[in-house]
Amino acid sequence: MTTSAFRAFRNSGTPGFTLAAILFAAIVVSPIVALISIASEGSGDLWPQLAAYVLPSAAINTATLLLGVGVLTSIIGVGTAWLIATTEFPGRKFFDWALLLPLAIPTYILAYAYLDIVHPLGPIQSTLRGLFGLSDPRALNFTEIRSMGGVIFLLGFVLYPYVYLAARASFLMQNATALEAARILGAGRFEILFRVALPLARPAIVVGITLALLEALNDIGATEFLGVRTLTIAIYSTWLNRSSLPGAAQISLFMLALVMALFLLERWARRHQQFAGGNKRTQPPAPVRLSGLKALGAFAACALPLTIGFLTPFAYLLDQATRKLASGGISPMLLRETLNTLFYAGIATAVTLATGLVIAYALRSDKSGLATPASRIASIGYAIPGTVLAVGLLWPLAAFDNAVDAALRQWFGISTGLLISGSGGALVLAYTIRFLAISINGVEAGYAKISMNVDHAARSLGESSLGTLRKIHLPMLRPVFGAAAILVFVDCMKELPATLMLRPFGVETLATHIYAEAVRGTYEDGAVAAILVVLAGLLPVLMLARLSRNAITPSTISS
Repeated sequence: MTTSAFRAFRNSGTPGFTLAAILFAAIVVSPIVALISIASEGSGDLWPQLAAYVLPSAAINTATLLLGVGVLTSIIGVGTAWLIATTEFPGRKFFDWALLLPLAIPTYILAYAYLDIVHPLGPIQSTLRGLFGLSDPRALNFTEIRSMGGVIFLLGFVLYPYVYLAARASFLMQNATALEAARILGAGRFEILFRVALPLARPAIVVGITLALLEALNDIGATEFLGVRTLTIAIYSTWLNRSSLPGAAQISLFMLALVMALFLLERWARRHQQFAGGNKRTQPPAPVRLSGLKALGAFAACALPLTIGFLTPFAYLLDQATRKLASGGISPMLLRETLNTLFYAGIATAVTLATGLVIAYALRSDKSGLATPASRIASIGYAIPGTVLAVGLLWPLAAFDNAVDAALRQWFGISTGLLISGSGGALVLAYTIRFLAISINGVEAGYAKISMNVDHAARSLGESSLGTLRKIHLPMLRPVFGAAAILVFVDCMKELPATLMLRPFGVETLATHIYAEAVRGTYEDGAVAAILVVLAGLLPVLMLARLSRNAITPSTISS
């Protein structure tokens, strides 16, 4: 640190909080640094084989998957958002929030459910054979869901809400004057959509597509279960099946480059994003009332993605879980896995919220300018896929454990062994890094509503920084903490890749239990665990639906 930087740091309002923010940023960056270090060691004779046979096919599959999911989520998300924002038809108010419900179902659970649903002996084909009087299970030539097309179809129908939410907000923010001017000039509804509304909403739509693609890139359960080998699967198999950590690190760096390309594309799409009118509320376009076949078509267009992405798999899981509970009750193993899930998710949520509060408070009170870049760096963990994060954490955690063990051996003659590596601490750390951005952004948004005059008044009355935080800020931030806690907690419950790779030996969670049942081919036995995860996922989705009905500002879309 240079002399000027040190002076600025010393003169900052809360140097302790600023230092903590810098430390947390360094922890978030450490997996990426570790990946570079591990990959530089080389993987010996394995890398030529990976480069020739594994990486090309995995990269092509990943690119195909992202392209397909991007197109499908765009069509569904933008189409339904345009209908909800600009038209009035029976059921519109219900679909306004219900179209977000597929977010409650993790991608791997959706894949497991649909493999049973569309199976030759499943409910759909069995019902159709009964209607047509067919007895041969192979009489109906259904498209094989274990394929790239099947993965794209399922991921598209469960991830489209990211695009829908961003597009709907942008359409509602658009000034009715511009759309009315286009209508006066003779433009029809489709021409207004493609030549006026979509160009204005493009930056927000790209943000939604980017989030959907990041979720698709992070998926490990659905793609592996449906037979599509992506970069995520290549990392997992190279580390565990080929026992090559350097090889996994090399593929991870390639995957990180793909993530960076997505973010650069998103930033490029938003490079000219501007909003006229400052903080003034714009008048949204008056909805066009539909009737007859047009109203029926709009209803069907909104009902189809909701049915495929949520209602059908949820009804199937609920039926299977009810049958399982009726025949065998709740097994002690499932209770233990539920407690494990709640335990690790609860600890990770508390750590993530506390860390987010420290960083957000450093941003609020820091005068040196060091907290801002530290906050941005600490928020990048959400963009790191779980498999990449797990591989990157191995080296720094092992280095820390070895350093502590060597120091205690030298000073006290005590060997501690592995303290964090292979323990629940590694899993909690991975969760914290992965979802820290949710906590930081949530608390920062809460602080934006608290005037700095409150801090000045507290300091003038002799209250310290910690006292101001504890006595004034925390009570005022309680609603924000509640919302962030729900989001982080449920994300930790649903996270599969990092949990698979970092959980302590012999410890299972609901997510890994579902994955294990799928691997054994007995995924119907995981229905109870799946329905528990889905029911938990409904909490943040319903909360998001409620918040999305409130006034939406430009900063909401661009954040």
